[in-house]
Amino acid sequence: VSDLRPSASPGSLDVSRSMFDLRSPPHRFMKRYDSFSSVPSSTSSRKDSQGSNRSLDTITLSGDERDFGRLNVKLCYVSSVEQIWITVLNCKDLSWPSASGENPRIYVKGILTLPKPVHFKSSAKEWCNDIEFMETFVFAIKLQSLQAVRLVFKIQTQTPRKKTIGECSLALRDLSSEESSHWLDISPPSK
Repeated sequence: VSDLRPSASPGSLDVSRSMFDLRSPPHRFMKRYDSFSSVPSSTSSRKDSQGSNRSLDTITLSGDERDFGRLNVKLCYVSSVEQIWITVLNCKDLSWPSASGENPRIYVKGILTLPKPVHFKSSAKEWCNDIEFMETFVFAIKLQSLQAVRLVFKIQTQTPRKKTIGECSLALRDLSSEESSHWLDISPPSK
């Protein structure tokens, strides 16, 4: 939850280019407003999907009801053999509602959004707050084909039933032979 104390100039409204990352220092004093009434969120509430009132200061700007965790991946493109190397390292702070069953098995499904999508998935692991995967996937794809492509990750349960519990993605236009590490914020699955 962001710090809701007023900023240095009380009349100003801090606007952020990144609506999703409220942890970094520039956003610490961001004021959030209810989009319907322009009233500071700390003074308003609304009913959630279960019908209970919830203060808006616990809802992030993207409308997420909670922090879903982060996925750490490494990417590298080996131009000499035209291969993309994708390493799924781990999920941190992964959120799992207690009402959804105990000890689910979690895996990461990846999709390269090419005209003919490329799918891959990690092995399933027992749920915990910090799940290590440490798995690398290699695909032979021309670099120019990857310039307009996104890499989408879906965090899915294998048990008690197959279900997507969160997702994240990143663009591949800056792919290079230098291995890059990325921490991706997991958001609720799109409808």
